[in-house]
Amino acid sequence: MNERPTRRDLMKPVQLLGLAFGSAVFAGVVTLISMGFFQSRFDGQSQRALVVAGVIAGITFIAVLVILALLLLAVDPAQVQKPVDRGVLVDKGDADATAPKAQDEGPDATLPGPAGRNDPPRG
Repeated sequence: MNERPTRRDLMKPVQLLGLAFGSAVFAGVVTLISMGFFQSRFDGQSQRALVVAGVIAGITFIAVLVILALLLLAVDPAQVQKPVDRGVLVDKGDADATAPKAQDEGPDATLPGPAGRNDPPRG
């Protein structure tokens, strides 16, 4: 059977829509609370808060949906299960060059320090 994950396996459409919907609900509730929906101070305040919260929730839903879909397109499904044993930003040829090298002069020979630390011993 095929062991490689597909794009659909990485993020199912229901999960994508659920995450976008959850983010939209959160943004809408935060907007309602910040606009004073639960404290009626004057006429029309609750209605205005509902309209603004709906707009914010809609924008959040669409933005999260588009951003997650684009991020999923950037992922190569074949690379998901491959183990990474080097730095992500290191080129393949530079992986050996970044390994620490042994120094012949001792651990403090090349470290900068207080005045006179790297000077030859006086004797």
